[in-house]
Amino acid sequence: MSCSNITMLVSSKPSLPDASNLSFRSALNPFQLPSQNSSSSCTPSRPTQIQCGLRELRNRIDSVKNTQKITEAMKLVAAAKVRRAQEAVVNGRPFSQTLVEVLYSINEQLQTDDIEAPLTKLRPVKKVALVVCTGDRGLCGGFNNAILKKAEKRIAELKGLGLDYTIISVGRKGNSYFLRRPYIPVDRFLEGGNLPTAKEAQTIADDVFSLFVGEEVDKVELLYTKFVSLVKSEPIIHTLLPLSPKGEICDINGNCVDAAEDELFRLTTKEGKLTVERDAVRFKTIDFSPILQFEQDPVQILDALLPLYLNSQILRALQESLASELAARMTAMSSACDNAIELKKNLSRVYNRQRQAKITGEILEIVAGADALV
Repeated sequence: MSCSNITMLVSSKPSLPDASNLSFRSALNPFQLPSQNSSSSCTPSRPTQIQCGLRELRNRIDSVKNTQKITEAMKLVAAAKVRRAQEAVVNGRPFSQTLVEVLYSINEQLQTDDIEAPLTKLRPVKKVALVVCTGDRGLCGGFNNAILKKAEKRIAELKGLGLDYTIISVGRKGNSYFLRRPYIPVDRFLEGGNLPTAKEAQTIADDVFSLFVGEEVDKVELLYTKFVSLVKSEPIIHTLLPLSPKGEICDINGNCVDAAEDELFRLTTKEGKLTVERDAVRFKTIDFSPILQFEQDPVQILDALLPLYLNSQILRALQESLASELAARMTAMSSACDNAIELKKNLSRVYNRQRQAKITGEILEIVAGADALV
């Protein structure tokens, strides 16, 4: 008996017809589900009608099962990686924050001694360099779109102020995005790695150093996604050069973006499923005395620390961006896995009802044939 005319409604939460509404309209198709042709011109938000039979339903259920296995594996891989990435972020924050405060103290003494340092010199801003950090892969929700929208918004602001700009793109997603937009000037395309290293950060720092010292740009801003927690990340703009006058990591408005409190998590199992336990850890930075004196010449100390400052801040941004990307991918794959489970359950229910309707129709045909022979 053919079952190619069975109508199945597929949606995130399909409304399944009651078995009592089945109508046996013909001998060729005695188990057709109620048709909704009268609502074919409805709004696009309604479920989409798909004509398929029991074999197609079985194939679809098997496909959803395979998708669920893939998303579950990607979720576990991202969870394992984000743990290491978060540890790198949290362990590196006290060093980078203390380094900035040391540089600030040296900068204060340099200002009293009337000594010029190239990376701390303020000059009228005519051109801005934007270092945009994106991910190398997709399947991470709106992670890449959020930072790219932030970059587009900042570019629009610079255009409104009448300032020139150039882009240093870090990450494959950002590279492909700007390559498709040739009207946006890009100084350099760089690809990130699976785990940011000081060598990769030094490559970006050298490019930034040459642009700023050569006075090709008057300000360098770092756009990256700050890691807040497993379920929250925040795209921010951090002024990289010139050195912050407050001794803090500040955004374009002068607001501190340092995290005084971090969230650590541990992966555990509960009732056979992966769960997360969170702990809050608060870091306290050291306050330097205003009468702090240096044995060496402050210019020598500054020349030694400024390259380290650039490298540490860029490495920190890359680590935070990677941790945010992995957390976003873990959340996205968790949602995809839950959706696959729900879709598999709904498809199985539809399949069982259609199979039951087919068997009922065959029994009715046999009974009708037996009655006709009597």
